[in-house]
Amino acid sequence: MAYVICAALLLGAVALLISNVIQERLRLQRVMQRLDGEKTGPSKLSLWMRAVGNSSAGQRSVSMDTETQTLLNRVGWRTASQRSLFAAFQIGTPLALAGLVFLGHEVFFPRSGNLLVVLLCGLAVGYLLPKRMLAYAAKKRQQDVAIEVSTFIPLLRILFESGMAVEQALRVLSTEGRQLLPVLTGELRVVLARVDSGLELSQELNKTASLLDVDEFNDTCVILQQLIQQGGGAMKSLQSLKELLDDRRMTRMEEYISKMSAKMSVVMMAFLFPALMIVLAGPSFVVISRAFTS
Repeated sequence: MAYVICAALLLGAVALLISNVIQERLRLQRVMQRLDGEKTGPSKLSLWMRAVGNSSAGQRSVSMDTETQTLLNRVGWRTASQRSLFAAFQIGTPLALAGLVFLGHEVFFPRSGNLLVVLLCGLAVGYLLPKRMLAYAAKKRQQDVAIEVSTFIPLLRILFESGMAVEQALRVLSTEGRQLLPVLTGELRVVLARVDSGLELSQELNKTASLLDVDEFNDTCVILQQLIQQGGGAMKSLQSLKELLDDRRMTRMEEYISKMSAKMSVVMMAFLFPALMIVLAGPSFVVISRAFTS
């Protein structure tokens, strides 16, 4: 058993070393191709994963689940290649995890008779894992959007007060605010690209707000639509929204602090109270035990 484990670890280390060397050579090759003016296409692994995602099973796994499509929209994976990549992960993860479970079962528990149950559990966990990771990424991106909106609104007000229209202000922020607002500027670039193709700005803002499903961004888009239709009459609404968002943030921070204080009281009762009882009642127990022993 020890020899099998050592051999598996050695093979894993060799495979990791070889993969690092291959990746480094591929990176250098792509750099040299760029310097020579040649176009660098996607790697063979990415092409293979896209082929798996574009298969009938991969497309069926994504298209049959509306929740997955909603989460992909919230994460920002809206192109066909990105959806194919997630479909490849959704197909490959159960198979890879089942293979790892089978290998671990054969190495550590070779005499156990529950191989079929273990494989089914591995397949189930592998099927649910990509979706749970996608849900976590979507929630994290929604939180990032909600945080960036509080900075987005004052910048908009500054640009509006300087005499810019809504579309001009959004174009300036989409190009100049990439480091300050990375998520929002990415969404704005997509919206403005659709506007350049002939679509209306207000409708595209509404679609983006419905895809992201963030309350702060939804309210901001409503006010931007009012500004597009009415001009400068909605500036007070924008300032009121900024104050409302600040109040919401303070309320959330107060709720978080109150929850943390409650959790800390439970921790203190679980760990500090027994230690305090030992310190206070310990000498009495020692005296009583000595009295009984004598």
